[in-house]
Amino acid sequence: MKRRKRTRHLIELGGLVAKAGLVELTDDDRAVILGLLVEAAAKMRWPDREQALALWRRRGMRAFADSDDAGNE
Repeated sequence: MKRRKRTRHLIELGGLVAKAGLVELTDDDRAVILGLLVEAAAKMRWPDREQALALWRRRGMRAFADSDDAGNE
């Protein structure tokens, strides 16, 4: 059961990468996608971490809302 839960979690995370448009924008270049994620992780270690998290959270919530709106049309 633990393995199934982890697999589902990883699939959901991959879905977020796709939803953000990173697959198309990078021509599915996984090194670039990983580099973007590594850069974001580095930014989370900076003193302005909370500001970055707040900005990214707002953008993410907006993206979720936009995709929900698109599905209702």
